[in-house]
Amino acid sequence: MAPNEVIDKQKWIDKKADGKRITMLTAYDAAFTSLLSQVDGLDMILVGDSLGMVIQGHDTTRAVSMDAMLYHTEIVARSGRGIPVIGDMPYHSFDTADEALMNATRLMEAGASAVKIEGNKPEVVIRLVEDGIPVMGHLGLLPQTAENFKVQGKDNEAADTIFKDALELEAQGAFAVVLECVPRSLAQKITGALKIPSIGIGAGPDCDGQVLVLHDMLGLTQGYSPKFVKRFAQLDSAVIEAVQSYSDEVKSGSFPTDPYSYH
Repeated sequence: MAPNEVIDKQKWIDKKADGKRITMLTAYDAAFTSLLSQVDGLDMILVGDSLGMVIQGHDTTRAVSMDAMLYHTEIVARSGRGIPVIGDMPYHSFDTADEALMNATRLMEAGASAVKIEGNKPEVVIRLVEDGIPVMGHLGLLPQTAENFKVQGKDNEAADTIFKDALELEAQGAFAVVLECVPRSLAQKITGALKIPSIGIGAGPDCDGQVLVLHDMLGLTQGYSPKFVKRFAQLDSAVIEAVQSYSDEVKSGSFPTDPYSYH
C-alpha cells in the first residue's frame, strides 16, 4: 500500500514551541481506527506492540512478531484517513542497525509515518534517521525488556540515566520521545530540556503530549489497571449487556423478528 505522509520533525518541534499539546492513542484494527479518524484534534495513532496483550492475549509484548506489526500497521494506515501512524518496532526487530533498517523500512512500506523504538540505541536511531525514517524514542518503563512493571527513575542514578538518554535521543535525530512510568518531576525536567516533544504515559501532566492504550481508556480491558489509566468510558459493561440481550433474544425466539427479515 502507499505509505502515509512521513513525519515532519520540525512540525512537532513547532507544536511544542507553540505550547500545543499532542494527543496520541493506540489502535490495531479498521473499526476503531475509522472512529478515531473522526475525532477532532487527535494528532497521532500508535500501532503499539501492546497488541500482544490487548489483541493476542499474551501477558507480555515480547511475543509480538514483525509480521504481526506489519499486518496491523497496514490495516490502521489504510483506515486512518491521514492521521500519522507510528509503527512500533517489536522485540528483537532492531538488535542491529542493519536489521532495524530492514524492519523499519517494511513498516514504512506498510503505511507507517514513523517508527517507535524502546531504549537508547544510538547506532539504530542514527542509521534510521539518516535513511529518512523518522524515529520516536521510548524511555522509562520499557515493556519489551522490563523485569518488573513499576515506576522507573525514582533514584538519582536511574533518573540521571533516563535524562541523559533523552538528550542523546534528541541529538541522534528522534522527533519525539515517549516517557513511560517515570516520576512527574523527572518528566518535567526532561520536557524542559528537550526541543522535541515528550509524550507521557504515566509521566504526569508536564509532558508535551499524552498517549494511552485505547482499550484501557475506553474501559474495555478488565482486571488490573495501572494508576495512570483514566477510564473515559466503561464499555466493557455495555458490551456484556448488549451480548447478553442478543443471546437471550435468540434463545427466546424474539430475534430476528419480521423487520429484520427479507421478503
